[in-house]
Amino acid sequence: MIRVLHFADLHLGVENYGRLDPKTGLSTRLGDFLRAFDTLVEYALKNDIHLVLFAGDAYKGRKPSPTLQREFAKRIRRLTEARIPVFLLVGNHDMPRATSRATSVEIFDTLAIRNVWVRGVPGTEVIETKGGPVQVVALPWVNRGWLLSKEEYVGKSLLEIDSLIAEKWERIVENEVEHLDQKIPALLVAHGTVFGAVYGSERSVILGQEIVIPRSAVTNPGFDYVALGHIHKHQVLNENPPVVYAGSMERVDFGEEGEEKGFVVVEMEKGQARWQFIPLEARPFVTINVEAKGADPMSQILGALSHFEVKEAIVRVLISTTTEAAPLIKEKEVRKSLGEAFLVATISKDVERASRLRLGGRWVSLRDRGGEEMPPQEMLERYLEAKRVPPERARVLLAHAKKIIEDLA
Repeated sequence: MIRVLHFADLHLGVENYGRLDPKTGLSTRLGDFLRAFDTLVEYALKNDIHLVLFAGDAYKGRKPSPTLQREFAKRIRRLTEARIPVFLLVGNHDMPRATSRATSVEIFDTLAIRNVWVRGVPGTEVIETKGGPVQVVALPWVNRGWLLSKEEYVGKSLLEIDSLIAEKWERIVENEVEHLDQKIPALLVAHGTVFGAVYGSERSVILGQEIVIPRSAVTNPGFDYVALGHIHKHQVLNENPPVVYAGSMERVDFGEEGEEKGFVVVEMEKGQARWQFIPLEARPFVTINVEAKGADPMSQILGALSHFEVKEAIVRVLISTTTEAAPLIKEKEVRKSLGEAFLVATISKDVERASRLRLGGRWVSLRDRGGEEMPPQEMLERYLEAKRVPPERARVLLAHAKKIIEDLA
């Protein structure tokens, strides 16, 4: 039985909602990401992990600072010194724009660091572990130019190009599977978007936005387990073989607020694999929606905030209020009440527009008879009527307004 630790999308260098740590001179958010990485390393050292498999995107950008490279290398070294093999796949954030330039993790391969394998092009590695040998088929991030020559896609529609790309992916995978030793466990590690996956923002994958790996390429029965990276939301796309996105290890922004973060531990042998998601204590992101439309909006806001756990969280407060109540809201008091938070990212007020407007000495309703807000064209018509604009001029203005509204629609 071979025990594999699968993780992805570390993204060292993300500093959203951070501040300078006076002790280290580094971003406090970098500290969050490194703590998550440290927890993973400790788990590997204490739980008899035989292989650590990284499915791409070590850094936020293609040109990580020397400090980020140092911190990443420190943790890889701890694993290799414990004689745990580490496989590093190149992701899109690791890939240079020019093909002649090195990837951000290529230095490990260049220096021939013992117990570290790096893959920037598709291929297969056979890695010896304490649990026995394992075959690792790699599909790093690639662009259309790598998969298709100019002659292959010139004059073709996007749909035709996507179809050609799917065929290429399948041929690459089938070729690698054909050369596998059927007696040795095999896994696929890929960085990219597999058809049917869901992003953290809950939008389904849309063809044409980026290369989409066909599901058939990753569900090939020649694999005992498929380790995916690129999408930050942990999810399972197939049960047999297991096709798993580990997800990222730390939250980047409020779009990942409700997502659990962590890594995956796999126990595999030829013909089967069992896996378990190991959650990490990622930095909490908390959105607080408050309705403050009464005579005392501050008591409404403070009362609502008391029901939320904000300790060490990154918090945003979204206040729905009225034009009358908005001036009574004291942002300084709101921030003070959130003193246990790691950071109050924003306090925003959504001020409800008045349902009536005073024009020409009388009140004009901005809602129709059903209570719904009027469309802009009808509002303008009422405004012009209340202002007693001459009918001919009003018709001209309404005609121009209609065209502008249609252009913006």
